[in-house]
Amino acid sequence: MKTWKRVVVGVDGSESSKHALAWAADEAREHGATLAAITAWTPPAVPGTPGYAAYATTNDADFSDTAQLQLAETVKEVLGDDPGLLVQPQVLEGHPAPLLIEASEGADLVVVGCRGHGGFAGMLLGSVSQHLTAHARCPVVVVR
Repeated sequence: MKTWKRVVVGVDGSESSKHALAWAADEAREHGATLAAITAWTPPAVPGTPGYAAYATTNDADFSDTAQLQLAETVKEVLGDDPGLLVQPQVLEGHPAPLLIEASEGADLVVVGCRGHGGFAGMLLGSVSQHLTAHARCPVVVVR
C-alpha cells in the first residue's frame, strides 16, 4: 500500500465538519499521512451583518486569532490531546472553496462535511463541497 503524504480537511466548527475531521484523521493515520486541518475566514462585508461593527473597529489579526482559537478547540474536541498523527492547523483568509481547491494541489485526499455553517436546511451538499468535488486536484470525500 502506498504511503500518503497529506490529507486535507476543511473545518468550520459545524457538526458536519467535526465528523469530516474525525474521518480524515482516521484515514491519515491509516496511510501514515500528515493531516492539514484548514479553517477559512472572511471579514464581514456588509454593514449591519453580525461581526461588522467589530470588524470596523479591529483589524484582520483579531479575526484570524479567533479562527485559530476555534480551530484549535475543534481539533482538541474531536481528536483529543494526542491524536496519534501530525496535525497541521492552518487558518486562511478567503472563501473556503478556492482555498481548499488550492490546498488539494499535492494532497492525496481532501475531506469535507456535507454541509457547514453556511448551508440551507434540506440541502444534501453545501456549496463548498459541490465546488470542491468539481474542481479539486485530488480525490474528495464528502462525509455525511
